[in-house]
Amino acid sequence: MRAMIVDCAIYREGRRTEGREDFSAALAEARASGDAFLWIGLHEPTEREFDHVAEEFGLHPLAVEDALKAHQRPKLEVYDDSLFVVLKPIVYDEAADTIASGELMLFIGDSFVVTVRHGVGAPLAAVRTRLEAHPEVLRHGPTAVLYAVSDAVVDHYIDVAAELHLDLEALEAEVFAPTGGDSRHTAARIYGFKRQVLEFRRAAMPLAVPMSRLASAAVPFVHAEAQPFFRDVNDHLTRANESVEGLDRLVSDVLSAHLAQTGVRQNDDMRKISAWAAMAAVPTMVAGVYGMNFTHMWELRQTWGYPVVVLLMVGAVYGLYRLFKRRGWL
Repeated sequence: MRAMIVDCAIYREGRRTEGREDFSAALAEARASGDAFLWIGLHEPTEREFDHVAEEFGLHPLAVEDALKAHQRPKLEVYDDSLFVVLKPIVYDEAADTIASGELMLFIGDSFVVTVRHGVGAPLAAVRTRLEAHPEVLRHGPTAVLYAVSDAVVDHYIDVAAELHLDLEALEAEVFAPTGGDSRHTAARIYGFKRQVLEFRRAAMPLAVPMSRLASAAVPFVHAEAQPFFRDVNDHLTRANESVEGLDRLVSDVLSAHLAQTGVRQNDDMRKISAWAAMAAVPTMVAGVYGMNFTHMWELRQTWGYPVVVLLMVGAVYGLYRLFKRRGWL
């Protein structure tokens, strides 16, 4: 049972004390004191492991099902005995230039917080450490935990967006380079980048509605005095969403520009091939005529016949070359 528990502690007046093995007793102790709450952190619990926690804290079966299955959109659900919030933290792998998203579920209730983490990117350890260093903030109970976790997730969105902007600038430089690079490789990179932006959008965009609700409306188990703080988180989220929208538009423009450049280069290549084929056709035609072995071709018996025909072919080819060169085909 303890294998899934990342951390468990009672916080009284913002100060940490270690939680008990018996969740029910620890929760009763926190509620009895009136100035404490229990915070339990879980990592990818199994259904059997989480059933015990759900029973002790009275969590709603639908929220429990979402927390176990994961693959949820960011959302906020209000139940009789708890508030259920889903966040999708993201991680940027600078070496591979990829984005991975995890899932973070928070159950907020009367004197308790239960956090469930799936995948990568959840900033819970850093948030807990930072909160424990500021007991005046942690004194506000589960609301402070919800705010701190949301703020950490959203602030990381902004950091990742900045990294993606740098990657997009490098991609633009590659696309608009004089050589144009390897067309197939560049197209694959652009499509890969667009998928990263899509993963970012899936994490950040749906979170706007829950954050707006926390910032502007009374939500059970969340102090009304916390609304200004959630408005600040919502402002940061708006910046992140505007940034990812800009990235999506820019990468679409880069893809269109790359495809247009590829078409132009192909047209240039076709013009060059056509020009060289036209120049090769003239001597081929003349040589083909003389290869027909007609009897009555008077120039065949003239000493000047051969050099004149050769000069005619060279002159025709040179004339075509000058024409194509002037028109920019060569």
